[in-house]
Parts: sequence; structure tokens; C-alpha cells
Amino acid sequence: MPALTGLRVIDLTRILAGPFCTQWLADHGAEVIKVEPPQGDDTRHWGPPFDPASGAASYFMGVNRNKRGIALDLRREEGRAVLRRLLARADVVIDNFKAGSMEAWGLGPDALQEEFPRLVQCRVTGFGADGPLGGLPGYDAVVQAQAGLMSVNGPESGEPTRLGIPLVDISVGMSSAIGILMALRERDVSGRGQFLDMTLYDAAVSILFPYGANYMMGGAVPRPVGNAHPNISPYETFPTRTVDIFVAAANDGQYRRLCDVLGCPELATDPRFETGPKRNGLRAELAALLRPRMAEWDGEELAKALMGAGVPAGPVMDVPGVLDHPHTKHRDMVVEIDGFRTLGNPIRMSRTPAEPGARRPPVFGQDTRAVLAESGYSGEEIEALLTAGAAFAAPV
Repeated sequence: MPALTGLRVIDLTRILAGPFCTQWLADHGAEVIKVEPPQGDDTRHWGPPFDPASGAASYFMGVNRNKRGIALDLRREEGRAVLRRLLARADVVIDNFKAGSMEAWGLGPDALQEEFPRLVQCRVTGFGADGPLGGLPGYDAVVQAQAGLMSVNGPESGEPTRLGIPLVDISVGMSSAIGILMALRERDVSGRGQFLDMTLYDAAVSILFPYGANYMMGGAVPRPVGNAHPNISPYETFPTRTVDIFVAAANDGQYRRLCDVLGCPELATDPRFETGPKRNGLRAELAALLRPRMAEWDGEELAKALMGAGVPAGPVMDVPGVLDHPHTKHRDMVVEIDGFRTLGNPIRMSRTPAEPGARRPPVFGQDTRAVLAESGYSGEEIEALLTAGAAFAAPV
């Protein structure tokens, strides 16, 4: 039985950060009810590609598995009444509405705390409700720029560059999952829920590592260093005869073994490179000496030789290569659900494993009728809600 079996989560989020969080909870057994607005989650339309079975874009499909899906218009009092009935039986509610939206509907943290004292509330916004940037909208790429991540990413001496993956959204999604579980653990002691104020900005600043630590201690303004590391050398990509590889010789022993594999032991004893700080101070000079030696190798063979010698190294893979790699398959990191392929869940538990392949992402309004019936609505009441436009359901 998955670890979170019995936990009930009402998911009012859309786009990425919130759905990423709730998908991880759902993979581990939580009953997640995804509540979409009348127009659906924006990402249903962020394609191509689109899933031929449901018509939803890959973006939506990638972060909404294992959830039941209903649709409500929370701008209507009838829709909010349905939500309150759902919350009465829930452990967690998570939303990513613009700051002030839930309060305007009478569903702010204080109101929900009073009505549902055991409910754990999590809100994900760009910057929070107050402060100099409070209330402003936040999107991953914009926050990457505002929180300094772009300033340290990209080629050396190049322009600031957005990270290729939406790391801020993913980071706040992970942080929210951790925070929710912390709040539930505390509830076991106090018997009371609490409100989690999660922001993209905070998450982005928290992962500004090691650049934030370097600046606060050393005072130098961090700049992009390409694929190199600001504190360690050699720790970057190198071209070979076949494919680029990344070499991460993070200590003196690994550096000496790297030189042995490359057949240049004289570089291991060269006084210029004998310690980590010296190597890092002469990063470009050292890389220029190592590149011609690595260029003679087949990249896969060199990475294997280095790993065999205890030097972390690996070929630079493209996405198809990773998804088809034997180790990806061995670790079950690609999951198939009724013909739909998606990425697996990395949290491995020995007694209560995740079940990422249990349920396809819901079509719009797929479970509205069933969830309303379970919440005590009669058939006539359900049809009245649908007719009034307070709720929406997939065609029967």
C-alpha cells in the first residue's frame, strides 16, 4: 500500500508548480481531486504534441496522472459551495490563484482555518501577497531573471540565459510537497492545520547555489562560467572523438586518477595544479592541456574508463538517448499507462512504493459526477449544478 493512502488532497492548481507537487503526492497514494475552471487547465492546450486519446497536450499529461478530475466555476456561489463540501472531507488544499483571489471568494486562509481547523492549506504564488513585489504575477522564466538564476547561467562571457527546464516551478513544486508533509506531521501532534505561503521567488533564491554563498563570503559578483563550475576544476564538458563528456574531478585524488587515465601523470604533479584552489584559479589553462588528450578518445569508452577509476564522468546524452537508456528502464523511470508514456517518480520506498502508472491524467470533467455523488449530491442536484454552469462534466 502506498505511503499516502488515505490522504485526501483538493488540487485547485494549474500550469506546472502545483500540479507537479500533487502528482508526486498522488503517485504515493494520496487521493487527489483536481478541480479545473470552466476553460480547463491552460496546459491542456500547450501543444503540440497532443495525446490522441484525450486531446490534451503533453504538457498537461506530464504532471496530472493519478488524479481524479472535476470542473467547477468558483466565481459562482454554487461552485464555492461544492468546494466547501469537498474541503470538509479533505486533509489538504493547494491553490495557485493570484494573491487575493481566494480571499475575495471568502476562502482565504483565516476563513478556511476557522471552518476547517485540521485542513492544511498550501498556496503557490509568484512573490507572495505583500512586500515590494507582493501580488505580482510570476512565471518560471521571469522569476529566473528576477532571482538571479539567469545571471549565472549561459556561456562564459555570454548573455544571461534561461535554464532549459522550468526549474523554478519544479523546485517550488517539490518544496510544496515537502512542506505539506511537514504540516501534516505537525498536525499529528497539534491536531491543527496551517497555511503554507510558497512562492516561486523564494524557491529560486533558495537554489542560487553556490553563487549566493560565494558572493556573501567572497564579495565578487558571480558571472556565467558555461559548463564549468565556479569552485571546482576540472568540472566541465570536454569534446572527444565521438561525443562530449562531462568530467567532474572534484578532489585531488580524482584529479590524479584522471591524469593517469589520460596518460599525463606529469599534470598531476605539476605545482600549478597540485591543489583544488590552484586548479580552479587556472581553470582555462588546465582545460586547454586536457582537451587534446580527451579528443583522442571515444567518449563512451573514456567515460567508462574514468568511472572505473573512480572519476565521475558521463557522456552528454540527448533526451531520446536518456529515455531509451537501459538504466532508465532498469530504474522504471519511464512509465506506460494504457499506451501513454510518461516520466516515473524518483522517490523509492522499500515497503510502500509509488504507483505512478495507476491512472491516466483525467479528461476534462471526467470524475465530476462521481465526486459530487460521493459528496452527498443527489442525481437531480448534480444535473442542476451542471445546467447552471457551476459544475462541468465530461459527456456520459
